[in-house]
Amino acid sequence: MKFDDLDLKMRVYETAQDRYVLPEMYMVARIDGRNFTKLTKEGHKFKAPFDEVFRDYMVETLKHLMTCGFNVIYGFTESDEISLLFHLNEAAFSRKTRKYNSILAGEASAKFSVLLGAIGAFDCRISELPNKNLVVDYFRWRNEDAHRNALNAHCYWRLRQDNFSKREATAKIEKLSIAEKNELLFQYGINFNHLPNWQKRGIGVYWKEVEREGFNPKTNQKLLTRRRELVVDFELPMRDNYNQFIIDLIDTHSNAIN
Repeated sequence: MKFDDLDLKMRVYETAQDRYVLPEMYMVARIDGRNFTKLTKEGHKFKAPFDEVFRDYMVETLKHLMTCGFNVIYGFTESDEISLLFHLNEAAFSRKTRKYNSILAGEASAKFSVLLGAIGAFDCRISELPNKNLVVDYFRWRNEDAHRNALNAHCYWRLRQDNFSKREATAKIEKLSIAEKNELLFQYGINFNHLPNWQKRGIGVYWKEVEREGFNPKTNQKLLTRRRELVVDFELPMRDNYNQFIIDLIDTHSNAIN
């Protein structure tokens, strides 16, 4: 069999399950750390419940994903996960989901591993959202998940420091309401409202036009230039204000293209 015929025959088996995201559908990728509980608590002794070094590794990984060849307009990270919102007109790889999943998981794993100095692996999935309101709901969901996880994590680790076992701490937290969890922390001298916002709301990364002072050697004059830079936001808004924040980001990028 000639090579061209063999190539055509075998590629069918590689591409038979390929899917494509339809035009005018928003794409959001969620990239999750694989076995990161073991990685961060056993393999590498990061501080619990939150560690600024680990946080910065996740932010740098997120920034890398926003500059590795895709048109990403917003990135969000909390705990060991990253969410990416692509521009509505993103068309890389003809919007083939297999390519997005494999490339983003690979890029995230590579970047994070370099930062960590050890293997850290991620997986990836794509959400296909038919309208802007669902995009807002998605990021509101992850924003509020960050809040819930932060409250549970602080409660759990305070109990562990108070000699509760893993099982005892988990069982106690499961029985408590949100108000009761806040009260538990208060009994340990912690006001949850006063904890850093990045722990409770996650961290956003987005593009912003900034003015920079430059120098023109031909005219020997200073000049102002405008260029896009990534902004890391540790003070994301909450609830309805966060909804509007996401809407404004989408609208800003839509208007920039149109």
